[in-house]
Amino acid sequence: MRRSGEAISPPHAPAGDTTGQPARSDRSDWATLRRLFPYLWQYKWRVLAALVFMIGAKVANVGVPLLLKNLVDTMTPKPDMAQAMLVVPVALLLAYGLLRFSTSLFSELRELVFAKATEGAARSIALEVFRHLHALSLRFHLERQTGGMTRDIERGTRGVHSLISMSLYSIVPTIIELVMVLAILGAKFDMLFVWITGAALVFYIAFTVTVTEWRTQFRKTMNELDSTAQSRAVDSLLNYETVKYFNNEEFEAKRYDASLDRYRRAAIKSQRTLSMLNTGQQLLIAVSLVLMLWRATSGVSAGRMTLGDLVMVNAFMIQLYIPLNFLGVIYREIKQSLTDLDKMFVLMEKDREISDAPGAQPLAGHDATVRFEDVSFAYEPSRPILKHVSFEIPAGKTVAVVGPSGSGKSTLARLLYRFYDVQQGRITIGGEDIRAVTQASVRQAIGIVPQDTVLFNDTVRYNIAYGRPDATREEVEAAAKAARIHDFIAATPKGYDTPVGERGLKLSGGEKQRVAIARTLLKDPPILIFDEATSALDSANERAIQSELQSAAQNKTTLVIAHRLSTVVDAHEILVLESGVVVERGTHAALLARQGRYAQMWAMQKIEAAPVLL
Repeated sequence: MRRSGEAISPPHAPAGDTTGQPARSDRSDWATLRRLFPYLWQYKWRVLAALVFMIGAKVANVGVPLLLKNLVDTMTPKPDMAQAMLVVPVALLLAYGLLRFSTSLFSELRELVFAKATEGAARSIALEVFRHLHALSLRFHLERQTGGMTRDIERGTRGVHSLISMSLYSIVPTIIELVMVLAILGAKFDMLFVWITGAALVFYIAFTVTVTEWRTQFRKTMNELDSTAQSRAVDSLLNYETVKYFNNEEFEAKRYDASLDRYRRAAIKSQRTLSMLNTGQQLLIAVSLVLMLWRATSGVSAGRMTLGDLVMVNAFMIQLYIPLNFLGVIYREIKQSLTDLDKMFVLMEKDREISDAPGAQPLAGHDATVRFEDVSFAYEPSRPILKHVSFEIPAGKTVAVVGPSGSGKSTLARLLYRFYDVQQGRITIGGEDIRAVTQASVRQAIGIVPQDTVLFNDTVRYNIAYGRPDATREEVEAAAKAARIHDFIAATPKGYDTPVGERGLKLSGGEKQRVAIARTLLKDPPILIFDEATSALDSANERAIQSELQSAAQNKTTLVIAHRLSTVVDAHEILVLESGVVVERGTHAALLARQGRYAQMWAMQKIEAAPVLL
């Protein structure tokens, strides 16, 4: 008989490494279970109550064949028993119904009581993973494959449910029932019944475990290919516009189909081995059932056993082998759940590249002066980005950093936010090394308008209020007005409830950037970073918003990272960064007078901005 529950994942999810790092561990299955145990033990009284209900259900279940034996023996025609037959069977039938009801009742009570423990453990683990992922470094998130990582979390959370339900609802009850059945058979009849049943179970379990372990390689291959297909599908859909720009729909379809075809071949191979496992299991069950019934019928023929005994043995075997019939599926599911859960635990145990120092205290916040002191940094050791960079942004002043693309300008913002730690030198806020204080307090003190604005797939109001989630409606609208986007929002049919689409794709680049400006203004931190904050705006809007940014920067410590030099002419100091080195510094007027690199860049941009006459 074909058993359901093979749990072949649908073809969509990333292979092997979904995070840029190896995702497998050498942890044993028992170690994974020990890792899970504390989450369940929070609900220890529910666990114990569920076990009591489970034992009650199995006692009632084992009582059914015993009652059937008495019923059959009672109904067997005998002299001078005609009158008793009219009374006794009614009582037995009522008892039979009660036992059947008790089995279902105890089973439902077990599931009801234990549901909170299962769901609670799954929730705790999923929340811990979510928080841990947000605590990991930017490097991890730049290297990850989103589709595969979310698939790992989904599988791991589902694995908690599967593992608990399979073990508590299938394995443990079957063991309890098996022990009780063997004890009854050994006590009421000869031990040969016990030896036949025990030997059959040993062979059945050994065969199932051996073949399933061998089949595990095919399941792993299936999951990896499934993940590859998912990763490619998600990546293609996220880059929908790029696919359209280059007319590559068929190319993407072929790549996806190639992944699906590899998955199909692996799935067929896995199904062949499953059929072989099923056939072997059924053969072992059939042989053991024939031997048990032969022994029972021989006992009836010899007068050692009654017809009721034969019925009882048969009922016991049916009740025992129905759950055992699914042992292969259960074992596979438990193994797969342990693998999925372990993969999620590996994700949870991934080291944070950037973490708070032991005993770190929040930033004092009395002084917003920012200093870069002899800072050197490289994403990769072979490619230095910043080389001995030193500068100061006095509290309430504005310092601008300009230079060609790739010179390290945006890296300054990432280091100040402590997405990475410097390899040499230090960065201080108010004289405190940002590595010595909590990351949360550093980031709370800084607001940024990034060059590449990505919005949440929610409303305009949600995205602006993200700067301060507890802000009032009036404060959100005031920030929007300051960012010169209120009129645009008010003109839309849904106003501030207008959805922006995934990553804000329903808005233009300029509109997205103004939303980003609005949420930073709403946060109102003492330190501001404008990283090409007006790069997506036209000249008219740029001039309008520039004045708003200057107003917002009043009395705030501001780092402006810019390509357009026209946006930084009013900065208190301008740094020219080239190849990670500060080559010039000074005010706009002083740098022009010096006739150096800044003056060359200024002249070049003036030429580019001049109208072309045809």
